[in-house]
Amino acid sequence: MNRLLFAATAVFAMAAVPAMAHTGAGPVSGLTAGFGHPIGGLDHVLAMVAVGVLAVQQGGRSLWAVPAAFVGMMVVGGLLGMAAFPVPFVEIGIVGSVVVLGGVIAAGRQVPMGVAVALAGVFAVFHGHAHGTEMPIDASGVAYAVGFVLATALLHGAGIGLTQAVQKTIQQRAPIAVRLGGGALAAAGLALFAGA
Repeated sequence: MNRLLFAATAVFAMAAVPAMAHTGAGPVSGLTAGFGHPIGGLDHVLAMVAVGVLAVQQGGRSLWAVPAAFVGMMVVGGLLGMAAFPVPFVEIGIVGSVVVLGGVIAAGRQVPMGVAVALAGVFAVFHGHAHGTEMPIDASGVAYAVGFVLATALLHGAGIGLTQAVQKTIQQRAPIAVRLGGGALAAAGLALFAGA
């Protein structure tokens, strides 16, 4: 029960953050700025939690491979952003990741691990590019990257922990609950699209 309470508290805390992380507000440097960027916007939070949920739903090696693909490709995207290399449709890719990942979760079907890894990796480039592009000028690139990688890993862990808590708490209805959660993620992504 303590895990469920912790997971619910984490979800409510994450829901209190502003809707978009791409404000360019306030010069902060290094690790703190990097850590704050992924958790500073609902679009990033939802997508990164969805990666954790998808990883548990797919099971097996996907439990580590899907989040690892996201983190790895997010670093690539971050480097592209730091180098000012243009990536088209970044904001659409970020919000689209919430819609698509939520839709895949809501469908409740097993997909080949390569497909789940590819989805996570492609969308991670958009998230990483946003992180890299918005790195404060006075920040250390390494410290900033470590910060956004740590925050992302924690958000993936929140998705994994929440899904596993649901599975343990309501074992027989867990697949339906997870699918409903995926539908809610997709709907939130559509609402973000409408508000953008």
